[in-house]
Amino acid sequence: MSARPDPGTPSPDSSEPAGPPAVPDPADTSGTADRATAGGTGPGPVPAADPAAAPAGAAGSGRPQPPPVTRRIPEAGPQAMHKPARGDASVRDLIWACLILVPVALLIFSVSGSCSFSPGTPAEDAASAPTVDAPARIAEYARGSTFPLRLPDVPFRVNSTDRGPVEGGGTAVRIGFVTPDADFLSLVQTDGSVEGVLATESGSAGRGDGPPTMRGTVQAGGLTWEVYGAEGGEPFRIATLPGRPEVRVLVTGSASDEQFRTLAEALVAAPPVAPGGS
Repeated sequence: MSARPDPGTPSPDSSEPAGPPAVPDPADTSGTADRATAGGTGPGPVPAADPAAAPAGAAGSGRPQPPPVTRRIPEAGPQAMHKPARGDASVRDLIWACLILVPVALLIFSVSGSCSFSPGTPAEDAASAPTVDAPARIAEYARGSTFPLRLPDVPFRVNSTDRGPVEGGGTAVRIGFVTPDADFLSLVQTDGSVEGVLATESGSAGRGDGPPTMRGTVQAGGLTWEVYGAEGGEPFRIATLPGRPEVRVLVTGSASDEQFRTLAEALVAAPPVAPGGS
């Protein structure tokens, strides 16, 4: 029976005295790493844990913590980021706008009372012009007038009347007509001078460029009418009615010469409305 070696007696092969076995410190990880490096059998190197990311209990335990996990957001491919080109969107929007606006425009033209739709330009409808009670207006003006007034009986629509002063003195009473062709004629009756009424009705009194020049005379309704204005523009025709007090009349507008003659003949034939309403 062999004798058991004394634990306190060093082994013959040992060069260092035997001592008590070392107890590893749980908080000391460097020794573990060193032992793993030296022997190759221990756990691998452990990265230092982030104190801010570690749980409160784990930070105090001294145990190594797993590395933080970083999530990667998958990037969208070229197909997912595709959107229509600017040119395609603009053309499509323009087509839709035309499809909406064209029916609306046609509806407006079709229900409008002042215009009639045609492939060319819209023509004004003469029947849509306002109508004025001309006999009542002339009777009213005559009550405050110093000269007789006349209301010609013509196949035109009366759409305006007014009364106002004349350049250089006097008063003018105006009657506006619309012909069946949608042209216009303005009849002015006044006790003012030829120069005064011409400057007032042509607008030259406000412009300061002098009245229109005379370019000839015409005969209509048994009267001699002096014609003023530039060639190609609307003429201003002026005549003096027979009788006393002296009354001058002026006719202008876009109507034809034939329609002017119709108005001139009806004017001479119309009975005068005495001034003051008597």
